[in-house]
Amino acid sequence: MDLNELKNYVAIVEDWPKEGIVFKDITPLMNDGEAYKFATDQIVKYAEKLEVDLIVGPEARGFIIGCPVAYALGIGFAPVRKPGKLPRETIEMEYALEYGTNTLTMHKDAIKPGQRVLITDDLLATGGTIEATIKLVEKLGGVVAGCAFLIELTELHGHEKLNGYDRLILMDF
Repeated sequence: MDLNELKNYVAIVEDWPKEGIVFKDITPLMNDGEAYKFATDQIVKYAEKLEVDLIVGPEARGFIIGCPVAYALGIGFAPVRKPGKLPRETIEMEYALEYGTNTLTMHKDAIKPGQRVLITDDLLATGGTIEATIKLVEKLGGVVAGCAFLIELTELHGHEKLNGYDRLILMDF
């Protein structure tokens, strides 16, 4: 398998979740053990090169991408969640959406100062979620060594919010 073949495992769904949206569905990739392992292995190799100490992923698909990477590396995973989902003391970061705002939280003790972190998610679109996740990591004293995504929707320019940060994109649409 090679990177060019990965697009064969992404289903394109017109008008979902609402009219005008062309959704990129990664469940066919996750359903195929070889494809899922190949994609995960690419991120593992990237993380090894960056010498990361911890994987961080926003819910929910960031968990799907980041947990197998953390497992393969034998390091920890720290979840980033919506308010009210984490049971202990948290910090939070509000970020802008096209219309309105959203908030992400992280346990206050999830990252030790100086830890090298790889942030993982399935998709880089407008970049708001990842930008907020970066701010959470840095607020706790972590060093964002890089960000890894299965897919980037290039026309939404989310990469512009990641200027100055190393990143791995396996597929672009």
